[in-house]
Amino acid sequence: MKYAFAPEFLTKLPKLNVRVRNAFKVQLVIFSHNHNTPQLNNHPLRDPYLGFNSINVTNDYRAIYREMVIQEEPVAYFVDIDTHEALYGSKQAA
Repeated sequence: MKYAFAPEFLTKLPKLNVRVRNAFKVQLVIFSHNHNTPQLNNHPLRDPYLGFNSINVTNDYRAIYREMVIQEEPVAYFVDIDTHEALYGSKQAA
């Protein structure tokens, strides 16, 4: 699957530590070949991210994207990346 990034995502990514950035690059390669690989734990989200999906980046970090159609092709549009708790809060499970 092809992918694109929201400007906010591109602003946030370089601020993460190098381990997380490198893990995201690895997961993105896997995602581009098969976005349903079990290693990614790709799954749809609930409120407040209804309509979005999440993939695992590390044990604690997640990347959130929405599937869109651009020029008649499906594209994963990544909008956020952060720790599970920062994205969903401690009481809300993804």
